[in-house]
Amino acid sequence: MKIVFTGGGTAGHVTPNLAIIESFQRDGVECFYIGSNAGIESTLVERHNLDFYGIASGKLRRYFDWQNFIDPVKILFGFFQALWILLWRRPDVLFSKGGFVAVPVVIAARSLRIPVVIHESDLTPGLANRLSAPFCRMICLNFEETAAHFSQRSTRVTGTPLRAGLVQADGERGRQWLKEFKAFGETQPILLVVGGSLGAQTVNQLVRADLVRLTERFQVVHVVGVGGVDPQLLETPNYLQFEYLDAPYGDVVAASDVVISRAGANALFEFLWFKKPQLLIPLPGAASRGDQLENAALFEQKGYAQVCQEQDLGPGDLARAVDSVWTVRFDMIRQLGSISQPDSLSLIRQAIEEAAAAS
Repeated sequence: MKIVFTGGGTAGHVTPNLAIIESFQRDGVECFYIGSNAGIESTLVERHNLDFYGIASGKLRRYFDWQNFIDPVKILFGFFQALWILLWRRPDVLFSKGGFVAVPVVIAARSLRIPVVIHESDLTPGLANRLSAPFCRMICLNFEETAAHFSQRSTRVTGTPLRAGLVQADGERGRQWLKEFKAFGETQPILLVVGGSLGAQTVNQLVRADLVRLTERFQVVHVVGVGGVDPQLLETPNYLQFEYLDAPYGDVVAASDVVISRAGANALFEFLWFKKPQLLIPLPGAASRGDQLENAALFEQKGYAQVCQEQDLGPGDLARAVDSVWTVRFDMIRQLGSISQPDSLSLIRQAIEEAAAAS
């Protein structure tokens, strides 16, 4: 069996693919990847001994932009590039994690009668997966409620697959790794702040505005995104900044006591695995299609997290919200501990293998 993977734009569209790829590669299955020439996926994939093919990719926008007149040409060109790659490599099945780069690849695969399996992370599907759905054989979902949006398609609730580096993470190893950068204490709790793979400038500003308060109680590990490190804060006690965490990420999450995060679905399911109390600051509806608002509301309803809206936070508000999470952390941990998580990796592997066998 030979499998082609696609998906990109953010790490959330790539890292689940990498978990599946790792699993298949251990069994000697041939895999390769089609992504955007300019996306984060090329950087992430190159570390996994995997053939990567970059194609032209437009962006599926819901607002006016002059690029909207150019991007259809890019998408069409990307379709023909994907078509040529698929004709050359002849995979048995395509697995798509979504993102705008995936659409031309999915359509090219369908035109060659290559079966397609896609994965939708969010409570409501993104535009790329809604466009891809008519061309696929199976849709894997994180949330049972999402199936209503794909009523004419075959769906399966699988959850999100986790990389081996997350499943095998060790909190003590994470603390020791952090000590290499700064003298973190053994007993003081760790607050991890992540804004997604591309960082979150507003979240960074909110954290730094309340840094004095936050570092009084916590040792703060702040993942700021590319170019987000503030040189003036490098010597701040109890404060560490990283542009991005790859291999050590699982250990650092395991070592943390509370997490501040956006509300991307893949990140949320990773925090579920680690049973970490969360303060969620979802991306506002004006800057997104509202998927993070829906994800965050569901997690708050289930008692896994507390939620703050970005526009409601001023100086001092973030520190107070973290204090609130800290006060009820044991209640959150009990709720998180009651979750029965599926064997996502096995379920998705099964869907891929079934699609390949039926082709």
